Parts: sequence; C-alpha cells; structure tokens
Amino acid sequence: GAGKTFLMSAIIYLNLYFALKDPDAKEFAHNFLILAPSGLKSSIVPSLKHIVEFDPTWVIPDPAASQIKRIISFEVLDESKSARKSNITRNPNARKISTHQPFDTLMGLVAVTNAEKVILNKMDKTEDRGVLDTMDLQEIKQANELREIIGRIPNLAVIIDEVHHATDSEIKLRKVVTEWGKLNSFNSILGFSGTPYLEKAENVPLANGLSIKNTDITNVVYHYPLIEGVGNFLKRPVIRFADNEQTEIIRNGVIDFMNSYKDTEYPNGTCAKLAIYCGKIENLEEVVYPLVTQIVSSLGLNPTEAILKYHGGNKSYPVPEGSEVSFSTLDKPFSKVRIVLLVQIGKEGWDCRSLTGVILPQKGVCPTNMVLQTSCRCLREVQHNADETAIIWLNKFNADTLNKQLKQQQNITLEELRKAGEKSWHTIRRVSRMDVLKLPEISYNQFRISYVNEVVENQADTQKRLEPESILIYAKDSLIHEQDLTGKILSVSKNSEASVEQTSFNDWVYKIHKESFGTLTMDGLYRHRDSLERIFESITIPYGTYSAFNPEYDQEAIRSAIRQVFVPLRTLRVYEEVVPEEAELLRIDNLHDAVNASDSDIYYPDAEAVEEILAEDKKPAPPELSPQEKAAMELLAKRGIVMSDLSEKHPERNQTYHYLPYHFDSGLEKSVFTKELLPLIKEKKIEVYFNGDDTLTEFKINCYRKSGEKWEYLGKYIPDFLMISRTTEGNIHKVAIIETKGEGFASKFNDRKHFMEKYFIPMNNSEFGYDKFRFVYLEDTLGSDSRLSLLNKTISEFFRD
Repeated sequence: GAGKTFLMSAIIYLNLYFALKDPDAKEFAHNFLILAPSGLKSSIVPSLKHIVEFDPTWVIPDPAASQIKRIISFEVLDESKSARKSNITRNPNARKISTHQPFDTLMGLVAVTNAEKVILNKMDKTEDRGVLDTMDLQEIKQANELREIIGRIPNLAVIIDEVHHATDSEIKLRKVVTEWGKLNSFNSILGFSGTPYLEKAENVPLANGLSIKNTDITNVVYHYPLIEGVGNFLKRPVIRFADNEQTEIIRNGVIDFMNSYKDTEYPNGTCAKLAIYCGKIENLEEVVYPLVTQIVSSLGLNPTEAILKYHGGNKSYPVPEGSEVSFSTLDKPFSKVRIVLLVQIGKEGWDCRSLTGVILPQKGVCPTNMVLQTSCRCLREVQHNADETAIIWLNKFNADTLNKQLKQQQNITLEELRKAGEKSWHTIRRVSRMDVLKLPEISYNQFRISYVNEVVENQADTQKRLEPESILIYAKDSLIHEQDLTGKILSVSKNSEASVEQTSFNDWVYKIHKESFGTLTMDGLYRHRDSLERIFESITIPYGTYSAFNPEYDQEAIRSAIRQVFVPLRTLRVYEEVVPEEAELLRIDNLHDAVNASDSDIYYPDAEAVEEILAEDKKPAPPELSPQEKAAMELLAKRGIVMSDLSEKHPERNQTYHYLPYHFDSGLEKSVFTKELLPLIKEKKIEVYFNGDDTLTEFKINCYRKSGEKWEYLGKYIPDFLMISRTTEGNIHKVAIIETKGEGFASKFNDRKHFMEKYFIPMNNSEFGYDKFRFVYLEDTLGSDSRLSLLNKTISEFFRD
C-alpha cells in the first residue's frame, strides 16, 4: 500500500517528459515493459492496470502532462498462446506489440504482462545448432516470439514488480532480462518490492577470505518504511495474537471482526471484509470453511453469500465455481462477500481497499519473510483522510515474526509522523571536538555467555523416564493479547472457550511418531505400549464412544516430553564470563564533514551556534584569576550573576559537545538535553555527552534476559546520554548512564532496563571496587519536573565526591 504502482507511473511520465524535450538523449526511456512474476498473475497483473488511472499532473504540470497522456498507449499482454498450424504470428501478445511498428519512432508504449509470457519456454539445450533441423529452429523461434519482439522495442525500460522473485541469477526471468540488457536499444531495469529479502542468505565476500551472509536484497536504492504510511494513507491497525490452536484463533478473530465491522459500509458502497489465510486447500475445505460457516450462520448471515473460497484447486477439491469472478469484484459495491478464505494468493499486489481484517492462524500460511506484507493486506485506505481502522489476528509465531520485521521501522511515533510537514533538505556541517575536550576512553566490563553440551547418560533409560508423573504437563491459560504497531501490549485476557479434539490411542501414538520427523519408529513406540497407554488415559477424557484430549494438559508439551525420553539425557552447561572493554565515545572515521538533513531531523545546536562554539574554541585560555578576582566572582554568583555567562555565549562547551552538532532521534531527547541536563551541570565538575548515535559511538552494552538457567541474548544497547566525572588526571571516574524513552517504546525496553539495573551496574561496580556506574531511566510520562528531580538526586548522591 505504499504506492509502488503509482511510483512506476511517475517514473514513466518523468522519463517521457524529458525524452520529448531531447529525443536523442539515451538517459531517458521511450517505452516501458512492466513484468509481474510467474504464478502471481491473478493478483498482480490486475493491480498493475491501475497505471492507466494515474493522474500525471501529480508529477508534471499541464499542458505537458496532458500531452504525454495522449501519446501513451497501454497494452495488457494477458492473452493465451494460440493459432496452431499457422505460418504467421502465432502469439496474440506478440501481435499486439507488432501493431505498434515501425519501432524506429515508437514512443509511449507501456506494456504490462506476466513473467511467464516472456520466459524461455523453448530453450536450445545443445551448443551446436547444426544438429537441429529447420522445423526445430522454427519451433524455438515461434515459442520465444514475444520475447524476441520485445527485445526490438527501442529505448526500453523494464520494470519488475515484486522483484524479490527474480533475485537469483538462475531464474528464467532474470536470464531473459539480462539478455535484453545486452541490446543497444535497452535503457534500464527497475525493481520494486514490499519485501526486499532473499529466501536464502546471500554470501557476500569480504577481504582476507572473510564473508558475511545477508538476507536483504543488497541493491536497494530507496526504502519507504511501512510505519510512515500508517495513519497517513493507510488504515490504523489493531494487532491481536493468541498462543493457542488455529481453530481458536479463527473463531476469536471472526467474532472480533464481526463485532467491530459487521455493519461497516464504506462511502464507495463496499462492505468491510476479512481474509483468512489457510495455507493448504485441504485445511481450507476440511477445517476452516466448516468452522467459519458455523460462526457466520450463528450471526444471522448466509454462508453461501458471505463466504468466498478462493484457491487453485487440486484432485480432491476443484476450483470453486464462480470464485474467480467473485474475487475480482470483491471491491465492488454489489459484492456481499464478508469473509475470504485464501490459499496461495492475496499475499502480493492484491488491491482490495475494503479488506479490513486479516487472520494468519498458524505457521506456514504464508512465507515467513512475508508475514509483514501479508498482515498488512488490510491497511489500504478506502477514503483518504478518514479515520479508518483494521484488525489483524495472528498466532504467536506469526506475531513474533511480525514484531521482528517491524522493529527496524519503528524509529518514530505515529504522532510525530502525523505532525511532520513537508521535508526540505539542507547541509549540516559536523566536526569533532575530541581534541578540545581530551575525552578519554570509558573502561567497563561486558557479560559474555557461552554454552557447552554435556552428556548425562550414555544410553536412554526410556522405561523409567516414561512414568506419568514426570511426563504430565499442565496447560497454561490461553491468553489473548492486544497490541499496537509499536509492540505495546494494550490488554491481555484469558480465553474462556476451549475446543474439544477427538482422538484415539493409535492416532495419538502416530502423531508422536510423525512429529519426530522419522527419528522414532512406530515399532519402537509400541514396545512401550503399557506406559504410553497409562499416559494416554491420564490426558484424555471420555467423549461419547471415543476419547478427547483433556484441555487441562499441554498436549504438545507432553508429546515432546515423550519423544525426549527415547534419547540419552544431556545438559546444557552455561558459562558466564566478565570481559573488560574500552570504548571511544566518538568513532571519528564515521563522522562525515557534512550530511544532508531535512527540516524534521533534530540537530542541536543550530548552525550559527556551532560556528560560535568553534570560534570560542580557538580563543586562548583566559589567564589565571587572582584570589581577589575569584572572591569577587563568587560574590556576584551569590547574587545570580555568573561572569562566564557575560564573557562566553556557550560556556557549556567545556562540559559537552564532543562532536557538533548532535543528531537526536526524538524531541524528548532534545528536551532532556537542553532543558534538563545542561542547566543542571552548570558550574559543576560534571560533563554530559550524547551517546545515542550507534554509528558514531563504541560504547554499546551486550544485553541478556535470564529465564531460569538460560540466558537469551537481546542485542546491543546504546545508551542515550552519559554523565561523567573525571579524576584529577583527567581519566573518567564515574559514569551515569541515562536513558530516555517515550511511553510508546517503554514496553520494548523493559528487558534491557532489567538487565542494566540487576546485572550490568552491580557487576561493573563490583569489578571496579567502587560505584563507578549508575543507571538513570527517564520516561516522558514522568514530566519535566520529576525528571529534573531524579537527575538532581543523581548529581547530589552519585557525584557528591
């Protein structure tokens, strides 16, 4: 929903604008081919047709915009191959292109097609064409007819949508485009993707035989984060997830959607719709559809009218009759569909603005690297500047994946985004003052956690470990979590509805075998039949003439525990180390002399103040004051007159600004620094430095979360500010680590805050033999007065010596 299709259109019109001004300039394309990946034509090619609706006056003024629109000719190459036994053009799509001849003067052709129309359907697999007869060569030529005629189009720009499908050099589409690129008439290749990630990590060689693995597409030239569109031109989502089975998630999600949007009708006459991604056709037909039918019927809706099954069909379940037409008209006022059940469709390019909810009920219903893109199918706005919302339901795995993919984009709040105006760019001069301040390295200690796998028993004592008391595990309460896009949990409630799953002993044993991925055999399991039957009787309840799982027990955990008793016991020994480190507060090599900044970027101090500070740095130091002069200055200070204020514009320069200017991430950071920290250190032997730019500082703390005996690495923490005092020799004596957090990001920081307070600070103070470090946490909810009080207390207590 970020507008990739409109961006393609803008690029087309801008190229044609300059091409008309200078037809001989090779930099500007005259004609364009838009390619969608194979296998996605039912969702992507229709959305690409929106290019026809693009208003060129958005990017160029009239009359030029109207002139270009008149010369543009659109061709959607979506015809099937035809015309067997013909000695003339047999490919109807090639015939469409050929009608635009002569190619020498062709300008303004925009062809849209699916990749499968141009890939090498017939390939000459032999190096020696001489072994092929005339009929074979003719067949190859005809099979690749469209590909060859496209290659003759002059000044052609190829635009690839969802380019992450064409990253591998072995993919047929990439081979064809690469061949086109060798032609003199070729102009450029542009790729677009909402998920610029690779399915497999790419090995990037470095110097001295080293390499790194990277899952991001490396030649991304521009990235527009999703968060910048939320509340702007995208619906505002509420994200809920639950850690239970898919049927419960679907049930809760459908009821939640209907409670909120059952009667929602948008201004264009369309009704709000919900998409449920089912993963497999069998799951859709046998599990999801019966469940949703039951729910919809209970709410008074007609399932035949309200539910659309949309999949490609298989031997057991053919393509639902009329589903193609129903799917293509979902965004029309006459569509009465409320819930769409999907398999292998709707993840990319699906433009259904009335889609208001999405359910991803289990792992695998969409590729892991597409959880973010699939979840956000429902965010496209219907009416601009309307306060539209959407709902997303996920299982725990997909929720964790979504949060992980959102982290890199959650750098500012939605409120800051809404207030952000148009950006204009200007150059900021940056300079180091490390030589002026003579700021030394900070010595501190890091945690290092390592693990060693140790064998407890050489042979598994399976029979002994199959005793029910060591196997039976009670289930935790099923919880429903509601969160926003920043990851903040809005509410947690207990799910009171438990589903009943029918089973039998043999089915249960088979499931244990199946989940072992072949490591356990059925014969091996049945050798312990008596023990397994005792466990089965304990975890099931009578259900008619059958048995059903008792919801009081964690069935998945029990099956896992049973599988574990068949292998020898091992233990994971954890080793905790304390490693001394030293860190520079400025990596001078990374400080560029000038950077481009927008008006919304927060730099402090401003350019005029920077020049004033640098000028003051060049002035000679004032002479030592006599005792009488010092006494006079102390008297004036008692009366509120500080002499340094009269002689210098920026007296704080000796206590801060190890480089200029600072680039803050938020208004809160700037406010704390200018209105709270700087006034408090005035006339004190204390310094304060901004440390929050991870590209410029070496002072980063490895953070962990401890659960039982297990340590989980959380990543590196880069503190916002460091308040320091020095020894008489100029070395750093004490450090107060100061962190600022907006309320919307506080919940994400809880684990790091706990680590800092409970582990990092006590460990370092113990290692140094005195209170060298203190952690100060400042949240915006405290208010300025409370933050000032806390900072003043830190200065009076921690820095009293």
